[in-house]
Amino acid sequence: MCPNLRIILLMGLFFNFTPGALSQDYPRGKDRKPAAAGRFYPADARELRADLATLFSEAKPRTMNNVAAVVCPHAGYVFSGKVAASGYNQVDPDRQFDNVFIIASSHQVSFQGASIYNKGDYVTPLGEVKVNIELANKLIRDNPLFTYNPEADVTEHSVEVQVPFLQYHLKKDFKLVPIVIGTQSEMACRQIAATLKPWFNDRNLFVFSTDFSHYPSYADAVAADKATYNAIVGGTPDELMNMLNQYRKKEVPNLSTNLCGWTSVLVLLNLISANPGLTISPVEYMNSGDSKYGDRKQVVGYWALAVGNSMERSDQKAAFDFTRDDKIKMLMIARNTLEKYVRERRIPENSPGSYSEMLKIKAGAFVTLKEHGELRGCIGSFSADWPLYKQIQEMTVASSTEDSRFDPVKAEEIAQVDIEISVLSPLKKISSVNEIILGKHGIYIKRGHATGTFLPQVAAEAGWNLDEFLGHCARDKAGIGWTGWKDAELFTYETCVFSEKELNDHKD
Repeated sequence: MCPNLRIILLMGLFFNFTPGALSQDYPRGKDRKPAAAGRFYPADARELRADLATLFSEAKPRTMNNVAAVVCPHAGYVFSGKVAASGYNQVDPDRQFDNVFIIASSHQVSFQGASIYNKGDYVTPLGEVKVNIELANKLIRDNPLFTYNPEADVTEHSVEVQVPFLQYHLKKDFKLVPIVIGTQSEMACRQIAATLKPWFNDRNLFVFSTDFSHYPSYADAVAADKATYNAIVGGTPDELMNMLNQYRKKEVPNLSTNLCGWTSVLVLLNLISANPGLTISPVEYMNSGDSKYGDRKQVVGYWALAVGNSMERSDQKAAFDFTRDDKIKMLMIARNTLEKYVRERRIPENSPGSYSEMLKIKAGAFVTLKEHGELRGCIGSFSADWPLYKQIQEMTVASSTEDSRFDPVKAEEIAQVDIEISVLSPLKKISSVNEIILGKHGIYIKRGHATGTFLPQVAAEAGWNLDEFLGHCARDKAGIGWTGWKDAELFTYETCVFSEKELNDHKD
């Protein structure tokens, strides 16, 4: 392989040109012709299809349902194609999408806002994909941040390399909305996300195109890419930006960026940050040093991530399949954490190698503290970003020190506190309150930025009917009034609940 070609494929053309750096002599045909074919992927249709068949055969199988978005790399297929295929494999190939939005960050030119291709259809060696020109024109017309910038499009590869994966994988026709972000403004990214939010639904798929670390050594790339992934799955734009700023100060040798498409990922995080029903899950990680064409002295990192709910037949089933020993171990972890944190303000270290696989699944959880039968603290998280044993530790600390309804637990109270753990299934959005089964379902109410939740056991403990369950949650938890649930989004979830008192009362 030609050394110069290898560098182009590996680094994904990561250059930061200034406005006007490209020649104005770009093609002006109706359809957008391929610019990366023959460099990032084969220009011959038969060869391209054979390569894609190989990549998908080696890719990670689907573990997600109802995927709303994927994050996929955009380097040459010989380096990042398998990771990208793993990301696309999470999408049900039989689903009908109205549109696929591909959102990428410009490698060619810097400008305010984002460019949307609205001049014709997209062409690859596998044929044409219809562009939703009507929608593109609407976005450009309705928001001054959107325009069509030829310099951002004519040689940009980060959108184009995604299209053959979609053509190969999706069995039903769709329309494309190709967007290239040119801004470096966090505020503009928030505004772009707000404009796109009406289309962020079950009828459309969103693809966010980015590579991760650029040019560090293999070991430094693995560390940097893990830190970037952790910040992304945290789900908030601020967390990502803080991490990127902190990593710049580390001055890791040869590391030019942690995330070349950070503006695209920022749009993603702004889209999902207020939606508790969606989580970002890892699919596959590699870097160019793992390829036979790459070396380990200077590499580029690639993550495939999927946004959606875990499949019920795996994660949700697992969340309710605990043995008595599993429950005892989780309660011991919570008890040890409570003791150490209240007395010494430190979280004890774990030895996960000795834990069952059930304690390592990723699931949301609540930790409830009771003293003499009365509530003493209760905080939880729906996010399934941490292993369960770690989630229990974090929620134990929060319940004992951060519940605003109570003073922090004191050392002399510890012996009187009983711990209860509720492991949560993924949230399920419902269209009718008739889907709620009292005693079985917890509820999560969301209207705008206001949210509130009750665990399933709350209704039975309080003796409430369904109207009271919803009314108290809407008024007392979400702060939107007794009937506020009627025009709010409603979600249900199930729990596996166990406590120290329960297990002590039923010893073998």
